[in-house]
Amino acid sequence: MANYTDESVLKKVDGTEARWTTKYSPSDTVPVSGIYRCVNCKREVTCNEGESFPPQNHSQHAPGKPILWKLNVRTNTTGEI
Repeated sequence: MANYTDESVLKKVDGTEARWTTKYSPSDTVPVSGIYRCVNCKREVTCNEGESFPPQNHSQHAPGKPILWKLNVRTNTTGEI
């Protein structure tokens, strides 16, 4: 889970938009910059818009538990949130 020291730097959203609910596979293109969490192993990565998600070998998963990235914290790299 992402940690923070000052809650005023975060803004709570309802999380129903597709960007918060869509799951992405390894090597998919990152749609928005942010911190993504694997829904199965809970490991987090920071990814930049337009780049690729980490490859399949980022960590070992149990059989039947694929790497699926989901947006956890959107970062403000463009001045808009």
